[in-house]
Amino acid sequence: MPDTSRTAVPRHARWEDALAMLLGVAVASLGLFFYAQAQLLIGSTAGMALLICYVTGWSFGPVFFVINLPFYGLAYRRMGWPFTIKTFLAVAGLSALTWCMPHWVDIDTINLIYAALAGGALIGLGILLLFRHRASLGGVNILALYIQDRYDLRAGHVQLVVDAAIMVVAFFVLPWDRVVLSVVGAVVLNMIVAINHRADRYLGQS
Repeated sequence: MPDTSRTAVPRHARWEDALAMLLGVAVASLGLFFYAQAQLLIGSTAGMALLICYVTGWSFGPVFFVINLPFYGLAYRRMGWPFTIKTFLAVAGLSALTWCMPHWVDIDTINLIYAALAGGALIGLGILLLFRHRASLGGVNILALYIQDRYDLRAGHVQLVVDAAIMVVAFFVLPWDRVVLSVVGAVVLNMIVAINHRADRYLGQS
């Protein structure tokens, strides 16, 4: 007889979505705080915002919020209103938390290797929570999906090119050892998402 135990896909309740988004944003904001304290980078719009902050001295939260504004139109076209609204709330929440974080947490020194590994892991866990509840932290991944649909270029390749460009620019802004550690942190981040966010393992929907 056919296995029907997996035919009914469980859906998240609204309170589950809200709690997951709150936890995801909180965890990711702590990871980004570690990165900012150690002057490390990640990819996508968060990496762009960090680069701008390192050059100008501006606060990460407002810069990250503004950089993501152009991507919501693409998010609506590609993913629909629920995803777009959740992503806007996640970006706004992350911007607010990272803006407040220096007033709540005071770190005099942080080991660079620890910041890269722990920060990358925290950001990866935060993104994983958001992905599983149909939200994201906006940015280049939305653009990559749009370009894939419009011009038949693979989204992963587009994302890779953009992230690589960010790291190349970083060599003109940051010491080389911080750029190398940023790449290590990015590997940790992406491994967490790649290993744990699989459609054949996680069936919950929002």
